[in-house]
Amino acid sequence: MPFEIWTDFRGSFLGRLRHFVDIIDPSTLFVSEKRLKESIKLLDDYKHNSLTPGVTDCQLWEAQKIKQAIIHPDTGEKIFMPFRMSGYVPFGTPIVIGLLLPNQTVVSTIIWQWLNQSHNACVNYANRNATKIDISHTFILFQVCSRICLCFFLQVGLNVLIKKANKLKPTTRMIIQRLVPFPAVASANICNVGLMRHVELSEGIDVMDNNGNVVGSSKIAAKHAIMETAFTRVVLPMPIFVLPPIIMSYLERLKHRRLLLPIHSMVCLVTFALSLPVAISLFPQMSQIEVSRLEPEIALASDCKVVTYNKGL
Repeated sequence: MPFEIWTDFRGSFLGRLRHFVDIIDPSTLFVSEKRLKESIKLLDDYKHNSLTPGVTDCQLWEAQKIKQAIIHPDTGEKIFMPFRMSGYVPFGTPIVIGLLLPNQTVVSTIIWQWLNQSHNACVNYANRNATKIDISHTFILFQVCSRICLCFFLQVGLNVLIKKANKLKPTTRMIIQRLVPFPAVASANICNVGLMRHVELSEGIDVMDNNGNVVGSSKIAAKHAIMETAFTRVVLPMPIFVLPPIIMSYLERLKHRRLLLPIHSMVCLVTFALSLPVAISLFPQMSQIEVSRLEPEIALASDCKVVTYNKGL
């Protein structure tokens, strides 16, 4: 596909899906500093119509893939490796496996939820819209602790209710108990996004015209960005915390018990790897909104009918 139409290509869900499959490619975690600089220079040359003769569309696509997987679109800085979208599956899968282990104790529940919410908070922060004030590390720690408490009480409370449901068959009770982490994690994920990005609601986020020039700061666009991101954080864990428990409840009848953990790990990895690009492809990262739906001062600052903002990932 010609590189000139890459922005139009991402306008459809399938186009975004293909784009984000590239973004979450774990191979970009091992790109050297030299290759990253070469990719950025190649894209700058393309932007300024000064490409060296012989550069192919494939080289431009690869450079674009590398840059977008590593560099934050607002700050222009490298995202710390474990918190990039390309690192979400490799670094997040062990945590998912731990969350879905059967017969959890109170201590193990707290540990796995702490790891999960800490990782999610760091990913949300690293991939936020960064056009406004940064959040303090103390605030991040406070929000992680509060979400761990929310997850813990939801998960423990639901488990207690299920154990008291005497009418449920043992097999049904076991499956439902394994599905309990999903509502706990989904609820915490919504709070995670809202609290980690609350500054955007009070300060607004930058919106840009067709030429990439900032025309104002919009709280309404910030609200749309956070709602869309929060929705993806509900869709993302749905298959991860639903399919593996159901599959494993049937596989546990196998005689070879030693195979259960490797199979459980593989099921979690595959489910996570498939659900991540689908979830983050639901909405474009660089979203557009009609100026008429934004604050009046923004409409006066530009002749554009539609402006663009970074939704974040």
